[in-house]
Amino acid sequence: MLSLRQVHAFYGHVHVLRGIDLELQQGEIVCLLGANGAGKTTTLKTILGLVNAPRGEIRFEGQALLGLLPYKVVALGIALIPEGRRVFPDLTVAENLKMGAYIRRDQNVKEDLDYVFSVFPKLQERRWQRGGTLSGGEQQMLAIGRALMSRARLLMMDEPSMGLAPIVREEIFRTILAINRRGTSILLVEQNAALASAVSQRGYVLETGRIVFSGTAQELATNEEVAKAYLGKR
Repeated sequence: MLSLRQVHAFYGHVHVLRGIDLELQQGEIVCLLGANGAGKTTTLKTILGLVNAPRGEIRFEGQALLGLLPYKVVALGIALIPEGRRVFPDLTVAENLKMGAYIRRDQNVKEDLDYVFSVFPKLQERRWQRGGTLSGGEQQMLAIGRALMSRARLLMMDEPSMGLAPIVREEIFRTILAINRRGTSILLVEQNAALASAVSQRGYVLETGRIVFSGTAQELATNEEVAKAYLGKR
């Protein structure tokens, strides 16, 4: 469904990704682990077209992505749930969700809004409340719901558990599994390696812009070298 081949990405003159190879099959949850600054978020932004990648190849369902503007990548069926939620603070919950459907021209937006409210009943209770007044967990629900409104076939999630209480974090990850069971593929960036490997089928570990390990979730959880790479230790 998604493949990256020898992708190099830059912020200005800073070489951030150094030949990334990654793939994700239809229906999978694949996690991307690594220490701060390893290039995880940059990988997601590069797929979406937000970061310059002059070398390599990225394909989604056979379609080449490099060189496409971000809104065209979204229109192909990829949505990013960014680190820090990034909800529109002055818009209501309902307005935030409808923003997720801004590129759509079909007549099923109301149906998807009802689906999001069934997944996150708290959002329905607060549909007229401004996004900026929600708790951290509720904002994360809103960010996920907004992405679902685009009818994306691939969700890219950047640190969905960051800053959340354990009970809320567990609720979010139960929801991630439920969304995946409906057929949505997920590329998950997560600092909590144990949590990420528990919900993923496969994973990759990034260190200073390079993939240093890839394997099944069980291999991620038990391999000592993975722990060293994830913690940034030599």
